[in-house]
Amino acid sequence: MSVSESRSKKAHPGNEADTGPPTGVRAVLRYDLPASFVVFLVAVPLSLGIAAASGAPLIAGLIAAVVGGVLGGLLSGAPLQVAGPAAGLTVIVAGLVAQFGWAATAAITVGAGLLQILLGLTRVGRLALSLSPAVVHGMLAGIGVTIAIGQLHVMLGGTNQGTVLDNILELPAQIIGLHPGALLVGALTIAVMMLWPKLPRVNVVPAPLVAVGLGTAVAAGFQLDLVRVSLPSDIINEVVLPQLPSGPVLAIIGGVLTVALVASVESLLSAVAVDKLHDGPRANLDKELIAQGTANMVSGALGGLPVTGVIVRSSTNVAAGARTRWSTVMHGLWMLLAVLLLATVLRQIPMAALAAVLVVIGVKLVSVAHMKQLWRHREMVVYAATLLGVIAFGLVEGVLVGLAVALVRAFYRLTHSTVEVRQADGRWLVTVHGSLVFLGAGRLVRELRAIPLRQNVVLELHVDFMDHGVFEVINDWRVGYERTGGKVRVDEVLDSWYHRAIGGRPARRKSIRSTVPPRWFAPWSHWQLSTPADVELPAQAEDDDHLIAGVRAFDKHAADLVRPFLSELVERGQKPKQLFITCSDSRLLPNMFTSSGPGDQFSLRNVGNLVPSHGSDASVGAAVEYAVDVLGVQEIVVCGHSDCGAMKAVLAQSVGEGSALYDWLRHAEPSLLRLAATAGEDAELPANERLCLANVAQQLDNLRGYPNVAAAVAAGRVKLVGMYFDIAAAKAFLVDPDRRALRDITV
Repeated sequence: MSVSESRSKKAHPGNEADTGPPTGVRAVLRYDLPASFVVFLVAVPLSLGIAAASGAPLIAGLIAAVVGGVLGGLLSGAPLQVAGPAAGLTVIVAGLVAQFGWAATAAITVGAGLLQILLGLTRVGRLALSLSPAVVHGMLAGIGVTIAIGQLHVMLGGTNQGTVLDNILELPAQIIGLHPGALLVGALTIAVMMLWPKLPRVNVVPAPLVAVGLGTAVAAGFQLDLVRVSLPSDIINEVVLPQLPSGPVLAIIGGVLTVALVASVESLLSAVAVDKLHDGPRANLDKELIAQGTANMVSGALGGLPVTGVIVRSSTNVAAGARTRWSTVMHGLWMLLAVLLLATVLRQIPMAALAAVLVVIGVKLVSVAHMKQLWRHREMVVYAATLLGVIAFGLVEGVLVGLAVALVRAFYRLTHSTVEVRQADGRWLVTVHGSLVFLGAGRLVRELRAIPLRQNVVLELHVDFMDHGVFEVINDWRVGYERTGGKVRVDEVLDSWYHRAIGGRPARRKSIRSTVPPRWFAPWSHWQLSTPADVELPAQAEDDDHLIAGVRAFDKHAADLVRPFLSELVERGQKPKQLFITCSDSRLLPNMFTSSGPGDQFSLRNVGNLVPSHGSDASVGAAVEYAVDVLGVQEIVVCGHSDCGAMKAVLAQSVGEGSALYDWLRHAEPSLLRLAATAGEDAELPANERLCLANVAQQLDNLRGYPNVAAAVAAGRVKLVGMYFDIAAAKAFLVDPDRRALRDITV
């Protein structure tokens, strides 16, 4: 097995037939079937409770759960999202019931579903993808806190007080008057929820299912007097079919719009949030809107509550191990069968056990890992605002609060920049960080005009954007300042907005061509060409050198930009097209003059770009064999260069015997003999340059002596290329090895 094949199998273990995870029917039976039972157990009390709180018949909540599970699951664009009656619509539905009656409210639900389908067809659902991750995670955390605090009361033997604030205020009294039996069942359920996943070879059965089953068994075994799941005795006769509402037309239209918009927003927010909880396929939000609209039309037509994607059930579904939409569909079927056939069994489940499951799920939605990540990206303000907004006002209102804070933060970042002016080493250094737009030009120009005249000024721009207004401000000041006898140098660290504007080209963030390379990419352009007193390195300790400063500059300015690309290369492995053999000369930068990046070239650098004859040097031989046989390169390039110190030493024979360098340069003797055989040719070229060209031709001949290279060249899999780089002219040429002539690549 080749190295690349071995790496591929390690990176994708699921490709192996005998060890991969179950697929198809096996996956449904192993993952989705148990998860559907867990979601079903959570959905029963929620559906009944929401129906009761909305002033609707209890059967309306069960109808909505069945339709949302089966129909919504089959059509869903978010396979792991579970649809059903949602607490977020409770107040709205209760108001409609009070104004129009339940039958008319069911008809309004049908109209809202039709409107949702139209919204999905117009493809507005994808707008939800524009939400900041901080808002989404804050929403999840807010829902988690709301669920956990509310259900804690139920676990202690009380009732959910409604709002988070009421639940917190009533919690001391609830603790004092707790029900010992409910606390026992709840604590046992939580313990099983926490410990079960850590046990080996048993976590194939979801922890919530085991926890609820054990809690029910303990309650029955000790004959505890607990509140249990309540189902109506005569369910079918409670169904109320829809009727056209009578009343003000505007009020009816307003009801349809309100239900449609709130249900759509909740469904889309839930779908985006659920995507953050799993690694499966991402949600198709437009398709999800159409699915939710279809489910609402059917639910309303059957006398059910409005349907939305519900984060509580959806997060439970993911946490229970669901993999496909069949978990959602089967949960709806269990709802239907249970209501019709298993009402007696369901009535034995203690509400304290279900509440304990929800407490654990709620706590897990408050992710410390996400908090740390958002803190590093300075997004905690948005996260906290969304979390508190959801807790204080509700789901939609909380998200709106988070969006408002996110927009304010974005506007602040866009218009805010920091300007630092200081004097050091006989010059003035002005450092600017942030984004430069016309709104912030006033402060910048004040700081610049405060610098004394006829000074040496370095303006260092660490900016990710500069508009034309700020460019004119900086350029006008620079021109005026230099007219008075001052000197101004503009250095750009992140991008070349200013220098591109001077060159008459619009500043494009990802433009390849630039008058001056940004310093994060090419710090040498600043450091090498400046005198020690004229260069300002990144902040460093006294004993730091250019290497440490460069690493720090990369980490600060460039690492985040290239990390996604490098991560992808790590995941799929290196697949370079070339083996590039060149000299170790510090002035030679192959990646620069070939415009190549990470993963493009497999490089071999040594003194004199030598390829010793086959069998005479194991190090070079190993590199050549690895490049050709393992990496499968398509080209081998030997690149010489002007002013080569190794070739000068070979010509002058200035290296004494007995040294490692002498032993190495002996591999260049065939190149020297090749040059002597053509004495008198190309007399206009210095001997050193003629030897460089002869050396490139000789190393190509040496490569043909490697059996694997010869076979690859003969088969047309590998091409040998000679190249020469003129350092002073910054120009690369192709080398004709037979005539030792240079061909201009750019022509």
